[in-house]
Amino acid sequence: MNKDLLTLAALDGPDMDTLFERAQALKDRQKSGEARPSMLGKSLGLVFDKHSTRTRLSFEVAAIQLGGVSIFISSKDTQMARNEPVKDTARVLSRYLDVVAIRTYSQAFLEEFAEAADIPVINALTDMYHPCQVLSDLLTVIEKKGGYKELKIAWLGDGNNMAHSWINAAAALDLTLTLACPEGYLPDDRILQSAAKKGGQIKVVQDPYEAAKDADVVNTDVWASMGQESEQAQREAVFKDFQVNQELMAKAKPDAIVMHCLPAHRDEEITDEVLEGPQSVVWDQTENKLHMHKAILDVLVNG
Repeated sequence: MNKDLLTLAALDGPDMDTLFERAQALKDRQKSGEARPSMLGKSLGLVFDKHSTRTRLSFEVAAIQLGGVSIFISSKDTQMARNEPVKDTARVLSRYLDVVAIRTYSQAFLEEFAEAADIPVINALTDMYHPCQVLSDLLTVIEKKGGYKELKIAWLGDGNNMAHSWINAAAALDLTLTLACPEGYLPDDRILQSAAKKGGQIKVVQDPYEAAKDADVVNTDVWASMGQESEQAQREAVFKDFQVNQELMAKAKPDAIVMHCLPAHRDEEITDEVLEGPQSVVWDQTENKLHMHKAILDVLVNG
């Protein structure tokens, strides 16, 4: 693996398999009460521009369970808010920390920070990608389905950062991925074209029922992400036919699992009935963020 985890496009299949195996081993150790203090004496910095519940807590607990410490840094409270150059902040934090996870809007900001930093930099979410979440979701797929090969995975809704990271994962792992997104809300064509050169069976359609047909995994996300709140009403009208409900799930395989990275707007993009139903794995999915984040820290900090 590279020094940083900025996008899944930079990982190949063996890289991801290493992370899946490490995450499962760390999860098993934690459940058995066996510690792995691989970050003893080391520090994780969390530089966040965006609100967070699961990502912040799972990274903080991950560092603690590995024997390290985490330090939360709201970017508005730093000198970056007073226009200190990104590269200067990156160089300073490299002298204090052993690894940093950044949750921000701009992928370009993240990449500029990583280029100047001497320590590993982790993408904890940008508007373009959400790599750690998709790795966590794939860990859940492996647990529930015994692996990721020969499965049909459906993504329903916005062609957003989650969709982009699923496309990158599909290319690296040769997944069958069908994305159903309304016109005007399609994934970035450059990401699709780059993925098509690498592998995977990736298709974009406008009919959510076509995407869900015979799917093993049905995925969705909120219709309006952070920073898009002013578009909520408009997006509700556009996405209303993309709701994950019982009628749509009837098109998927009977043993299909339902995933949502949370937070969910119940009875908008997913019905309460499905979210709380027997096919939903969202609570296991959110727990696996903790174990995948441990794996990412363990691999980037220690190899």
